[in-house]
Amino acid sequence: MPLNFMKTAILLAVMTALFMVVGFMLGGEGGMMIALMLAIATNFFSYWNSGNMVLNMYGAQEIDAQSAPELYAMMEDLVQRAELPMPKIYIIENPQPNAFATGRNPENAAVAVHTGLMDMLTLEELSGVMAHELAHVKNRDTLIMTITATLAGALSSLTQFAMFTGGNREGGRNPIIGIAAMILAPLAASIVQMAVSRSREYAADQMGGEICGNPIWLASALVKISNGVAQIPNEMAELHPATAHMFIMNPLSGRPMDGLFSTHPDAQNRVDALVQQADAMGGQKREHLQLNTRRTPWA
Repeated sequence: MPLNFMKTAILLAVMTALFMVVGFMLGGEGGMMIALMLAIATNFFSYWNSGNMVLNMYGAQEIDAQSAPELYAMMEDLVQRAELPMPKIYIIENPQPNAFATGRNPENAAVAVHTGLMDMLTLEELSGVMAHELAHVKNRDTLIMTITATLAGALSSLTQFAMFTGGNREGGRNPIIGIAAMILAPLAASIVQMAVSRSREYAADQMGGEICGNPIWLASALVKISNGVAQIPNEMAELHPATAHMFIMNPLSGRPMDGLFSTHPDAQNRVDALVQQADAMGGQKREHLQLNTRRTPWA
């Protein structure tokens, strides 16, 4: 994981440098500091409340050992393997097969799973998905994305400032600078956020394969989830596209994509990486991906 964290640190450093340059171009030190303070205040609130806000947004219902014994027992086993505290577990009534994790740290984490995912996957495949989400918790991905969101919010504020000032600095107005900032700043913010998100998905896939014990389970799940999200729309996610990066698979589109503007890597690339991991671990081969058809007991 050190290389992954190093890449993230480099992305954040580049974004911070861009923020400072754009802020200075638009309003000098004063304009930069005002935008930064506004973004920090907004994201400070989000840091403490965003988890519950997203869960409430999707109508998530918390479960326990009595209401969902099979799922709860599965999570108890996985958190022991991952050496994590038990997160809160939620079920969301939604036909699209998907899941996500939230929370600012492992001690305040929550994992949410769609009913569509539980209906579609086998026990082993579901175990792989939940292990992937626990990997996000263990890697503290939510905290990292909060930091990038803070910087992106500050850049967005600066571009709004540019609309009214035209790049007004102590030396006078420069409309070209203002227009350039309005175009480049949000573009760069999106690139950094999406690049961080994609790298985190690969890292969570690898660690998830280790936690569940067989990367093929997760690979098989990703194949089914990719097909499912391409056919089953997620109306709530469409209303809140800013939450798309949280899901194990992009809930907004089923189009395969691994470019700079995608929040998730291409599903086939993820499957290939997991198959290679399984081979290295002495696990099942690719041709066995579709052989396991046992349904979950709640399907």
